[in-house]
Amino acid sequence: MKIKLKMVTFLLLLVILLALITTVQLKKQNDNYAEEDVEVSVWQTTGDKKDLLEKKESLYLSNSDSSPPLSITIDPNTAYQEMDGFGAAVTGSSAYLFQNMNSADRTSMYEDLFTSKGINLSTIRHTIGASDFSVDENGYPSSYTYDDTKEETDYDLKDFSIEKDRNVIKSLQEILAVKQGMKIIGTPWTAPAWMKFGEKTLNGWYLDYTDDKVYEAYADYFVRYIQAYKNNGVNISAITLQNEPEFTSESYPSMSMGAEEQARFIGEYLGPAFQEHNIKTKIIGYDHNWHGARDYINSLSQTDIATEYLDGFAFHCYEGEPAAMSQVHENFPTKQIYLTECSSGKWSENFADNFSWQMSNLIIEGPRNWAKSVLMWNIALDENNGPTNGGCNNCTGLLTIDQATGNVEKNAEYYALGHASKFVQAEAARISSTNFPGSLETVAYQNPDKSIVLIALNQSNEKKSFQVNFEGKFFTYSIPNKSAVTFSWDI
Repeated sequence: MKIKLKMVTFLLLLVILLALITTVQLKKQNDNYAEEDVEVSVWQTTGDKKDLLEKKESLYLSNSDSSPPLSITIDPNTAYQEMDGFGAAVTGSSAYLFQNMNSADRTSMYEDLFTSKGINLSTIRHTIGASDFSVDENGYPSSYTYDDTKEETDYDLKDFSIEKDRNVIKSLQEILAVKQGMKIIGTPWTAPAWMKFGEKTLNGWYLDYTDDKVYEAYADYFVRYIQAYKNNGVNISAITLQNEPEFTSESYPSMSMGAEEQARFIGEYLGPAFQEHNIKTKIIGYDHNWHGARDYINSLSQTDIATEYLDGFAFHCYEGEPAAMSQVHENFPTKQIYLTECSSGKWSENFADNFSWQMSNLIIEGPRNWAKSVLMWNIALDENNGPTNGGCNNCTGLLTIDQATGNVEKNAEYYALGHASKFVQAEAARISSTNFPGSLETVAYQNPDKSIVLIALNQSNEKKSFQVNFEGKFFTYSIPNKSAVTFSWDI
């Protein structure tokens, strides 16, 4: 009897032991399966336009290491700048086109531009007063500021009015109704003519540095602009001091503003005026090309009184290389970097070349060189590259809106921005990713919800196969020539 009891006990223990072993093995299998079952979404645009921000078949992170020649390692533990977002400018010309669309088409377009149904843009630039893309309600060229007084001077800004911005304001109000929390950056092309030294014109010249009352009035001009827009439901996140301060034109609104002049205006007038009126809008300096940035910004930042109020510096893409932004970051690591303008045009109509250049220089090299926002120029222009106000007559926007048919065409800029804006959330951190300049270029982010975004560009003329390594898990992909792909996954 005792032998039988011992046998039964032994068998029972054996069954329990086998069950435990089986449970451990199943758990291990399930853990491995769970680790391998991380879905990676894939969105691709090809230079031949066969794919235009097209969702492809999903991939899965796994333990399989194929060790190909090109391997991209992503390290979320190495983080850089926090992103504001991606966008374009709602110029007067763009707003005119928007307001001449029928309501249903306009709302559909806004949803495509500013929500997750489309490319989810999160930042808008607009012009404080007129630019070379400003028109009246009939679409005719219109040059103006917010204080075009008939008097010789108007130091008290008695004639101040934003009424001529009504199309822009209405468009911004409609966009904010579709998507709250948009970041809006304002930029003047010129001060009122009466504030200028020498010839009293909107097209060129510079502020009258001999008259302190002019500087005081111009600081108040910015304050009133921000207050007036706020009263219309539009909060201005940031301003730049002057569009392209080292370039002026006799053909459209523009103004010179040297670095020392800009420093004086910020430190002695604008900064204190913002402080006095409790205005939290950020002040951004420079706002011109990569080329020439270092000398201008070094001069601008020589006085502590100016840098105290400066949030950072803005850049355009028309001359120089994106690396200029990293040079500025090295010199001024506590200041923010913004890429605020770049336009394509009819001077280059090859989609693959345009798309590849924009992806490389703006979407990838912009953030890799510390830009926390990337903005194109006009968000929309018409079939004649306008309507214009004396400036570029062959620029293109993200969208081309045919005024006769109402047809909306999406250009290379739309898809380039979309590869980032659709996936990179506000306050995402740029993180480390392997980069092969001129061949397989990348930039990576971790969103606030911890999801990972990797953007890759094949700028070469041949297909590229590569492996992605994320914390010891892998997937492989082959990308066509002159094409880009965005991967995203949750962790």
